[in-house]
Amino acid sequence: MDVVLPGDIDDPVSPSGGNHYDRRVLDGLAALGWRVREHALAGAWPHPDAAARAALARLLAALPDRAPVLLDGLVASSVPAELAAQARRLRLVVLVHLPLETDAERAALAAATAVVGTSGWTRQRLREVYALPADRLHVAAPGVGPAPVAAVTPTGGNLLCVAAVTPGKGHDVLVDALAAVADRPWRCVCVGPLDRDPEFADRVRHRVARHGLTDRVRLAGPRTGAALDTAYAEADLLVLASRGETYGMVVTEALARATPVLTTTAGGLPETLGRAPDGTRPGLLVPPGDPDALAGALRRWLDDAALRDRLRRAASDRRTALEDWTGTTATVARVLEGASTT
Repeated sequence: MDVVLPGDIDDPVSPSGGNHYDRRVLDGLAALGWRVREHALAGAWPHPDAAARAALARLLAALPDRAPVLLDGLVASSVPAELAAQARRLRLVVLVHLPLETDAERAALAAATAVVGTSGWTRQRLREVYALPADRLHVAAPGVGPAPVAAVTPTGGNLLCVAAVTPGKGHDVLVDALAAVADRPWRCVCVGPLDRDPEFADRVRHRVARHGLTDRVRLAGPRTGAALDTAYAEADLLVLASRGETYGMVVTEALARATPVLTTTAGGLPETLGRAPDGTRPGLLVPPGDPDALAGALRRWLDDAALRDRLRRAASDRRTALEDWTGTTATVARVLEGASTT
């Protein structure tokens, strides 16, 4: 089975949820006995130049008839002509982490044998935008690995945001909300790449300085492995102010440590946050792009010890119901098997 991926899949300097998902699934498929041949393509995906397109075209043309090919959506969604040229000959399965909602993606997904989304919200969105047949759309939600329960502080003031510093992740909203609760005791560490949109990252830095929060808000840059685990272990609350999200893997990473989450109602985030078995939310939801609402939720968290205890219990209960990566991998394997028999 051949897999086509962006060239930065294993780049520790530029980690992403999509890359982490791909790596876990590919390792899982190999563990199940699949012979996985990875093709990490250089290029500025999803905006490839002519050389990157030509490299993909050559790769697909060299594969044997009826070969199953799993393509990351960042690659597939920008090369519809190259996929259409091989659609009858190959069994193309596209893994969509984030719908781009472009004409190019529409044509690319139309050429696919099957499409895998990472959440129920993603599947529904693809149906709405592209009118894809329901039987070609599948859901393989991310799993989460086991993790120790995080320590807690009496005030709940250790805040953590794990996200690339880009407009879509809402760091500007977060900083404004934090400024509104500056009279409360808290510190916030923002973990994530700073080079995806350098101009926006600079604006966030200036916003932090303008609000006088330089000693309380830390833009720590990307962390992986033990350093990222330490950031989660020290957090009382994960805060994610995203304007749009198909799933939000950092939410379940926090819940795996019984850490409550304050996030938005954007996209698939309410689905990811989920509920404890008794129906309680293990966190708080606010509208995206609303610093006043986010500040209000932060104020509730910081001021109400009983609320913190209740949300921590709910997060602990939700932790026990989280799925691991074996289920994700098994779903992708079934889709690939089904595509191979069509």
